[in-house]
Amino acid sequence: MPPSLLHKTLLYSPLTLSTSRSSTTLMKMMTMASVSPTHFTPHTLTQPHSLENPQLSLFDNCKSMDYLKQLHSQTIKTGMTSNPVVQNRIVAFCCKHESGDMNYARHVFDTIPEPSMFVWNTMIKGYSRIKVPENGVSMYLEMLRRNVEPDHYTFPFLLKGFTRDIALECGRELHGHVVKCGFHSNVFVQNSLVNMYSLCGLIDMARCVFDTSQTRDVVTWNAMISGYNRIKQFDESMKLFDEMEKNGVLRTSVTLVLVLSACSKLKDLNMGKRVHEYVKECKVEDDLRLENALIDMYAACGRMDLALGIFQNMKTRDVISWTAIVAGFANAGEVDLARKYFDQMPERDYVSWTAMIDGYVRVNRFKEALALFRKMQTSNIRPDEFTMVSILTACAHLGALELGEWIKTYIDKNKIKNDVYVGNALIDMYSKCGNVEKAQRIFKKMPRIDKFTWTAMIVGLGINGHGEEALDMFTEMLKASIAPDEITYIGVLCACTHTGMVDVGRKLFASMTTQHGIEPNVAHYGCMVDLLGRAGHLKEAHEVIKNMPMKPNSTVWGALLGACRVHKDAEMAEMAAKQILELEPENGAVYVLLCNMYAACDRWENLREVRQMMIDRGIKKTPGCSLIEMNGIVHEFVAGDPSHPKSEEIYSKLDEMKTDLKFAGYSPDTSEVSLDVGEEEKESALYRHSEKLAIAFGLISSGPGVTIRVVKNLRMCVDCHHMAKLVSKMYNREIVVRDKTRFHHFRHGSCSCKDFW
Repeated sequence: MPPSLLHKTLLYSPLTLSTSRSSTTLMKMMTMASVSPTHFTPHTLTQPHSLENPQLSLFDNCKSMDYLKQLHSQTIKTGMTSNPVVQNRIVAFCCKHESGDMNYARHVFDTIPEPSMFVWNTMIKGYSRIKVPENGVSMYLEMLRRNVEPDHYTFPFLLKGFTRDIALECGRELHGHVVKCGFHSNVFVQNSLVNMYSLCGLIDMARCVFDTSQTRDVVTWNAMISGYNRIKQFDESMKLFDEMEKNGVLRTSVTLVLVLSACSKLKDLNMGKRVHEYVKECKVEDDLRLENALIDMYAACGRMDLALGIFQNMKTRDVISWTAIVAGFANAGEVDLARKYFDQMPERDYVSWTAMIDGYVRVNRFKEALALFRKMQTSNIRPDEFTMVSILTACAHLGALELGEWIKTYIDKNKIKNDVYVGNALIDMYSKCGNVEKAQRIFKKMPRIDKFTWTAMIVGLGINGHGEEALDMFTEMLKASIAPDEITYIGVLCACTHTGMVDVGRKLFASMTTQHGIEPNVAHYGCMVDLLGRAGHLKEAHEVIKNMPMKPNSTVWGALLGACRVHKDAEMAEMAAKQILELEPENGAVYVLLCNMYAACDRWENLREVRQMMIDRGIKKTPGCSLIEMNGIVHEFVAGDPSHPKSEEIYSKLDEMKTDLKFAGYSPDTSEVSLDVGEEEKESALYRHSEKLAIAFGLISSGPGVTIRVVKNLRMCVDCHHMAKLVSKMYNREIVVRDKTRFHHFRHGSCSCKDFW
C-alpha cells in the first residue's frame, strides 16, 4: 500500500479518503503470507433481529454454498432480496462458514446501497478468515471513503488477518487511526495491536502498547508472551509470566502452553516444573495442548521419565503427543526406543516421520535414515524442507551422490520449500560427495545466502583440495560484510592444511583475534597443530600445544601423532600417544597409529609390545570400512570381505587389476603393514583392503568414464593411495575417495592432495 494513503486519512476530518473501490494499486503492492494464530476473541457480533418469516428460518439450516444460492434465488423471486436481514444472512454465511465464497459475498455486498456496520465488519472478518488481508484493508479504505466510521470490532477483525508484510506496510498508520477514533483503550483493539506488532517483529512497539494499556486481560498478557516467543526472547516470556503472578492475573491453559514452549527452548527444567506444579495446585484443566506442551518440555530437558509418565496417563492422545515422545527419545540418542514408539503410532504425519529420520541421522545411522525415508514415500506422506535437510545430511555422510541428486530433483519437482537451510544442505551434500563444482552452482543460484552458506562453501572447497579457491571465497565473504565465525575459521585453516599453506595459515590464525575478535578454541589450535605437523614443523606444532590457553584434547594430540607417523618421529609419537591414552585409555586408533609407525621404522619389538597391550586391555582395532553407491544403493565393504553377492567377480577383477598394474610398475608398499611376517603375507593383507574392494566393484558395476566415489572410515593407506593413482590412469577413470581426514581426487595418475595427507 502506498504509505501516503493511510497517512492522508489521518490529516483530514471527518475520516474521508478518496480512493477507487477496487483499489488496484493496493492489490498489486500487497504480498501474501501465512497468518499467525490470533490471541483475542472479541464478543460475537449481534445481527439485527430476524423478521417473523418462515423463509428466513431456512437460513439457520444452511450448510453449503449451493443451498445458500437456492435460498438467495427464492428471496429474489419473493421480493425479499432487499431485506437487510436476508442480506446480512447471505453475507455472514459467505464470510464465516468454512465453505463460504467471498467472491459471492462481495457480489451481494455491491448490491446493498447502504451496508450496515455489521455487514462492513463481517466482510472485513471474511477476508481475514481466507487470509487475504489486503482485501480487508481495501474494504476498510472504502468504508472511510463512504464516510462510514469504524467501530471497536472493525480493527480487531482487520488486524486479525494481517501477514507480516501487511503489518509492516500499514500497521503503524492503522494504529494512528485507532487513536484518532478513540479505541486505543479498548481491550480487544489493544490485544490486536500487540499481536500485530509482534507479528512484524516490532516487539518494542508491542510492549509500548502493552505497557500503556489501561485495561489488560489475560489475552493481552498471552499476546505479549507469544510475541516474545516468536522472536525467541524466551527470557522475557518468563519475566512476564512472573509479573502475571505478582499482578494477580489468573493464568489460562494458553498462558501455560506458551510458557512451557519457552521452557522447552531454554531447557529450563526448574521453571517447567513450576508450571507443572501450578497446573496441579490450581487444578487447571488438563487439555490436550497443555499435556502435549508438558511432554515436549520434559523431553527437551532430557527428562523422558517424566514425559513418559504424562504420556501414559493421558486419556486422549493425538499425533502430537506421540511425536513428542518419539522426538524426545530420538534427541536423547535412544533411537531404538524412539522407533518402538514410532512403530506403535496409530497415525503418523510428516513431522513424526521427520523426527524419526532425524534421530537416525543424529546417531550416524544414515542407512537406516534412508531406509525409513523410502518407507515414508511408500506411505504417501509428503516430506517437508526439514525432512529434506535430514536426508541430504545422510546422503552427505554416506557419499550417496546419486541419491542426493535424486533428492534435489524431488525437491524441485514437488515444489518443496527450497530455503537457505535446504540450499546449505545441498552444498554440504555435494561437497562431501566430492562434487564441489555442483556445490558452487547451488551457491551461485541461491537467492539468499547467510553466514552458514559461505562457511559450507569454504569448507567444501578446502576439504576437496581447492585451498586457494577457499581462501578467495573467504575474501569475498569479508567484502560482502559477512562476519566470519568460529566454524568459518576452522574451514579456512583446514583449507590451508590440505594445501600446505603454512605461512597463510599462521596469518589467518592471528587475524581471528586481531581483526574479528574471535578467541581461538581447542579446534582452531588443533587445526594449527595439523597444519604445522603435516608440513614437518613438528617442534613448532608441539610448542603450539604447550602454549595453548586451555588443556589440549585427544584430537589435538592426535594431529601431532599423525604428523609424527608421516615424518617417522618415533620419540615424539610415543609422547603424543601417551598423552592421548591418559585422556582416552580405550582409543584403539592410537594403538594402530603407533603400530603403523613402529612398522614403518622396523621397530618390531615395540610393535609387539603395543599389540600385547591392546590384547591385555581388550582394545580392538576399528575395522576398515568403505562405502560405494551404485544405482542408488549404498554397498559396504570391510577388509577381506567375502560376503558381497558379487564377491567372486570382485576378487577376479582385483586379480586382473594387480596384473595390469604390475606391468605399469606397481609395487606393493608394505611399509605401514603392522604385521611381523614375510612380504608375501603383507602383500596379501594389502590386497584385501576395503577401498580396493570398493574400487574393483565400481569398475565392474559402472560403464566407461563413470566416476567411482568411495567413502572410507579410516585414513587411506599409502599403498591404496598409490594403487588408486595407477587405476585412474590405466582405466581412464576418475576416482574420488573421502577418507577420515580429506578428499582424494585421482585423475590421470595423480591425486589432488599432491601426496600430502
